[in-house]
Parts: sequence; structure tokens; C-alpha cells
Amino acid sequence: LGADVPVFVRGHAAFAEGVGEILTPVNPPEKWYLVAHPGVSIPTPVIFKDPQLPRNTPKRSIDTLLKCEFSNDCEVIARKRFREVDAALSWLLEYAPSRLTGTGACVFAEFDTESCARQVLEQAPEWLNAFVAKGVNLSPLHRELL
Repeated sequence: LGADVPVFVRGHAAFAEGVGEILTPVNPPEKWYLVAHPGVSIPTPVIFKDPQLPRNTPKRSIDTLLKCEFSNDCEVIARKRFREVDAALSWLLEYAPSRLTGTGACVFAEFDTESCARQVLEQAPEWLNAFVAKGVNLSPLHRELL
């Protein structure tokens, strides 16, 4: 099982520490996202073994993370090694704040409204497999079970 499984079992948005096993529930704004797969697979070890991956990024508190722009140390490496990821992010960044998911290969852009996300989706290049999704803090399944 992956380190991200506990957040799905608990069913609530969370800030993860350690290798994903230490979870603190959070309630960020529920935005809309355009998620896109650029048609390439990225093996996690390729990213983690790259000598240019920062190993000393300062730890930030939950409050700090929720108030500032997020960043992903893996993104620079993925963009450098996989031109498809670079092309997808370059395209998305023309429309909205965009980032790499984890070690990739998916990328996503954040929108305040569904209509804005769908307008950009309609302009997606054919080589990009993309969809729009609403971010939620409580899993719909958990909501049904409560």
C-alpha cells in the first residue's frame, strides 16, 4: 500500500507528515481543479534518485502552508526529465496556478469556479487527457456513512 492510503481511509482532507502516516485534518477552500495526464509515466525512484532534488527544504507549519503558495520540489526535476510534463504545465500555467501531483506525472490547475475550469478544459490540446473535479474536504462516501 502507498503512503497516501491513510488519508483515503479517514476520508477527510489532511496535512501529512512523515511518509504520510501522521495526519492532521485541515479545511482548505474547496476549489475546482483541472487535472491532466500528459501521456507519460514517471517512476517515483527516477525523481527521488535525482541528485538535483533538494534534500533540505525547510519544514513549514500547517498554518504557513495554508496561507502561502504551495510548491513541489519534485516539479523541477519532472519538468527537466520529461518534456511532456513541462509542456502540460507550461500550457496550464497560461490559465491558472498549476502544479505537479506528487512525483507526477499528472499536473493540475486550480480554479475558483467550475465554469472557469471547464472553459480551459475545452481548450486542452488533444494529447492531454484531462478532466475537471471539485476539491472536497470530506469524502462523499464518508458523508453518506455518517
